[in-house]
Amino acid sequence: MHASTEEHCLGRILLVDDESAILRTFRYCLEDQGYQVSTASSAAQADALLLRQVFDLCFLDLRLGADDGLEVLAQMRLQAPWMRVVIVTAHSAVDTAVDAIQAGAADYLVKPCSPEQLRLAAAKQLEARQLIERLERLEGYVRKPGDGLDSQSPALMAVLQTAKQVADTDANILILGESDTGKGELAQAIHRWSKRAKKSCITINCPSLSAELMESELFGHNRGAFTGASGSTLGRVNQADGGSLFLDEIGDFPLALQLKLLRFIQDKQYERIGDPVTRQADVRILAATNLNLDEMVQQGRFREDLLYRLNVITLTLPPLRERREDILDLAERFLARFVVDYTRPARNFSDEAREAMLSYACPGNTPELRNVIERASIICSEELVQVSHLGLNASSSQCAPQIGDQLSLEALEKAHISAVMANSESLDQAAKTLGIDASTLYRKRKQLSL
Repeated sequence: MHASTEEHCLGRILLVDDESAILRTFRYCLEDQGYQVSTASSAAQADALLLRQVFDLCFLDLRLGADDGLEVLAQMRLQAPWMRVVIVTAHSAVDTAVDAIQAGAADYLVKPCSPEQLRLAAAKQLEARQLIERLERLEGYVRKPGDGLDSQSPALMAVLQTAKQVADTDANILILGESDTGKGELAQAIHRWSKRAKKSCITINCPSLSAELMESELFGHNRGAFTGASGSTLGRVNQADGGSLFLDEIGDFPLALQLKLLRFIQDKQYERIGDPVTRQADVRILAATNLNLDEMVQQGRFREDLLYRLNVITLTLPPLRERREDILDLAERFLARFVVDYTRPARNFSDEAREAMLSYACPGNTPELRNVIERASIICSEELVQVSHLGLNASSSQCAPQIGDQLSLEALEKAHISAVMANSESLDQAAKTLGIDASTLYRKRKQLSL
């Protein structure tokens, strides 16, 4: 029976044994406790069930006729790494059961076992699975430095390796990449990896500040320096002294202030607004942008000498569509977290859903994928998330470049954003669907003439 038809079962259990009498006895004992039970008498039957259903726990007999129980266990660990496996074995095979524990089994039972032993083992393992889900949820909130940058993608791994090599220098670093590729997270990681880690890493979001506010925010001001300056501020440069200053979206830094920023980078000197005293601060500059600064230099919108000072080291983060190795891993992590958050039944993705995610361009990068999975986890009432739950409609899937596609990235992005906006009630809703903030959507609309 498919688990989705038993919404209130205590857990989904798979029994694998080549003795039909044991399967009948175990099944009756566990179903009597409210568990949903499926049985298989061979490795092939178990494999077929695992492809169609999601189980929380498996009782696996080590002796399955011609099948090697340890090999079956290894295959199960690959197919369903979340599933707890309890080995069932005879007294004479206890040593093999210990080997199975070392290979990933959660526990073992020795035949013959009583109904009470079986019930206790099931309750213990399902409780352990629930605790692991809660821990995974907590780990999502309390992350270790750099965890969000874990990757199987050679492209991203190469960037991270370079970042770690240069982190302990004082060289200024320019991080390039599309919106939401993790530029801010990489900047924070570089600071943590550096010798400045005990001091602060102060962030300034450049698009959020006008030219008038930027100078005050950066260097500080004295009381009465301008209308409304009822008090004095030290400025972010002062706060970052001894540490790092992260200038997020440096391409939006006001042109009128770029000379003052250049002087500070060169000489480590600055003045507060309304104060002639020259001050010094030992600050390492980290900057990031999704804009083409070389093009902006040619257009007279960005100082060439400032660009030279900023990009002593340049790191370019690949977008998620160029990190196919990470897409399914990220999707599985998000799903594991959201099914706990929302107490939903989904535990895995269908093959079709996996293919759809791999072919999707995901212009909103990781935050967009996160939103897609969050939505799917909420509306899915089955164990397997299907393509229909992902909401990757025809207009969205057109954004996934196919082999031989001659469309430019800008055209793909424009088509996708247009489609999302057309199906959204407001710009805020469109930004949320895209996995970006409202200010980023505003800037993209301006860039793409939407």
